[in-house]
Amino acid sequence: MKKYDFRGKKGVRGKYYEAVQKGHTTIIHKSDGSTVVKEMRPIYLDEDVQAYFPDSDSVNQALRGLIALVPEKHS
Repeated sequence: MKKYDFRGKKGVRGKYYEAVQKGHTTIIHKSDGSTVVKEMRPIYLDEDVQAYFPDSDSVNQALRGLIALVPEKHS
């Protein structure tokens, strides 16, 4: 784990906290004229869960396995 020394810096703790919590939308305009809209929101995992799911791909794979067990999509 890297350690950083921010002493003497004029950073503000939590400056972007609210913006990060709201997430963001990315709009991708493809060369074929189509558009893809991706909405991104932060998801936080507890440490014991992170030990089993170290990245987004592993979390998504596990959730897709659970989705297959659900009889129908809930809105």
